[in-house]
Amino acid sequence: MAAMPISLEVNGTRVDAHVLARLNLADFLREHLELTGTHVGCEHGVCGACTVRVNGAIVRSCLMLAVQADGTSVETIEGLSDTGEIADLQAAFRDRNALQCGYCTPGMLVAAQDLLKSHAEPNREQIREHLSGNYCRCTGYQAIIDAVETTARARVNKP
Repeated sequence: MAAMPISLEVNGTRVDAHVLARLNLADFLREHLELTGTHVGCEHGVCGACTVRVNGAIVRSCLMLAVQADGTSVETIEGLSDTGEIADLQAAFRDRNALQCGYCTPGMLVAAQDLLKSHAEPNREQIREHLSGNYCRCTGYQAIIDAVETTARARVNKP
């Protein structure tokens, strides 16, 4: 099988590559670009550990082929972190003990930021619903919901 050319923007940097048609986006990010913050958990799109933004929308990168990302803009946890976009959310996760093993954390942060961008003041039920596609086996979710709620309140009250 021949490699196919793709060109996309990843965390603000243009990337040109040749990939096999069957390579998923998560593996492309991890193996070809060494962006290992995108985790692969279930490889069925269920756990949310591989959540990234493509053209501003969150997607499960284990379900998207790298060739489908041709011409798009992809943002990973590294990009969101490096720009400072989620610094307050990361601090709240740390302060509220919303992470333990950390495996789900990148996907949780990407999903939480997606919610906070579209709903400035989500209630606990809205937070719970939006994050329901992201599994965490360690924290029991309450600390994660607390962290997102704390960040939302702080952002609304920011001068």
